[in-house]
Amino acid sequence: MKTKGNKNTKVNIVTLGCSKNLVDSEVLLTQLRGNGIDAVHESESDDSSVVVINTCGFIDNAKQESIDTILRYVDAKEEGIVDKVYVTGCLSQRYKDDLEKEIPEVDAWFGTRDLSRMLKVFKANYKHELVGERILTNPSHFAYLKISEGCDRPCSFCAIPLMRGKHISKPIEELVKEAKSLAKAGVKELLLIAQDSTYYGLDLYKKRNLSDLMRHLSDVDGIEWIRLHYAYPAGFPLDVLDVMAERSNICKYIDIPLQHGSTEMLKLMRRGITREKTEDLISTIRDKVPGIAIRTTMIVGHPGETEKEFDELVKFVDKTRFDRLGVFTYSHEDNTHAYSMKDDVPVETKQQRMDDLMEIQQDISQELNQARIGNTYKVLVDRKEGGEFIGRTEFDSPEVDNEVIIQDKDNYLRIGDFQQVRITDATEFDLTGEVVSTPQV
Repeated sequence: MKTKGNKNTKVNIVTLGCSKNLVDSEVLLTQLRGNGIDAVHESESDDSSVVVINTCGFIDNAKQESIDTILRYVDAKEEGIVDKVYVTGCLSQRYKDDLEKEIPEVDAWFGTRDLSRMLKVFKANYKHELVGERILTNPSHFAYLKISEGCDRPCSFCAIPLMRGKHISKPIEELVKEAKSLAKAGVKELLLIAQDSTYYGLDLYKKRNLSDLMRHLSDVDGIEWIRLHYAYPAGFPLDVLDVMAERSNICKYIDIPLQHGSTEMLKLMRRGITREKTEDLISTIRDKVPGIAIRTTMIVGHPGETEKEFDELVKFVDKTRFDRLGVFTYSHEDNTHAYSMKDDVPVETKQQRMDDLMEIQQDISQELNQARIGNTYKVLVDRKEGGEFIGRTEFDSPEVDNEVIIQDKDNYLRIGDFQQVRITDATEFDLTGEVVSTPQV
């Protein structure tokens, strides 16, 4: 590796973890550039003198990836490739004191709400006039919109409140301003994210106000899709479904992490809901928004999960037939409520249960996708790979859901445009189609 010579400060921001971390990195990038500092996101070159690592501390694998990344850049510092290594994000928030002792080569550690303090090490000021402005790091036709920070839920397995603090909603007017700025920059799809999106507004407006926010965002010119993520099932505000049904630019899609299908396990997980109430909610969602795609996640191997509870989960998934499903194996996180319980499900059993559940979901997804053959859908073109264009329907979120492989050798499709695509083939997790015509928007 070459030795770095003297040069002006250039900052490379490296992001690990979820989309909420990505938004934080984009805000930091915007503030640094707004202060005249040369900053980039995940540069592949070694010409940056400062590296900021935005870490994840959610589960064991994510924590290990964050630590490995920190150590890699610490080595680069010792070899003279970079001058400074700063660490921020969830891992830093949660384990700062321990990490400072274990990795003293890091120049400074920052928590999840330390943006202003971090800017000071760059001799930069937090520019309030940039609130609502954001430099995007993903394709410019879609953007994540973080509607709140933190979480007040008491889930047994989750350390997010330890890392992100209490729930704080962003005001509607601030989010609308940000949405307008994004639309002006060419964004067509907003992905609403939060630790708990259905809690939105309780702190500011003394009521769950997600439906009102969605109406205001739906009115922003240029925004053609609005997609709802991370809706907590207990206390779900049903008026959100009315807005979803009445507004054509709100996708018939919801990401609602349910975590389990056994009432006993939901009780141990402190989810505030039963299987019966969950089934009623899913039924209501499907009744109020016909054709909606429901994405969920499940956790297997939580303390106390026996074969009986897992069998209940299997039957629940098999009966409910979710459009999209992700599965996590339980991670024993210190200082969480479940940490006081014995981690009594062997690692091999957790893995087997995850595999079994995903095999069931694979069959469900195959059947649901096969049923789409012959239908025509509005598809947003995300990228080109080789001789094929890759897009998504309104029923799919970027990176985690199905994609549409568009075989169109005669036309060049513009990235970020919508096309009408007729589905000609389907596998478990992808659709294949051909362009019919450009939709009237």
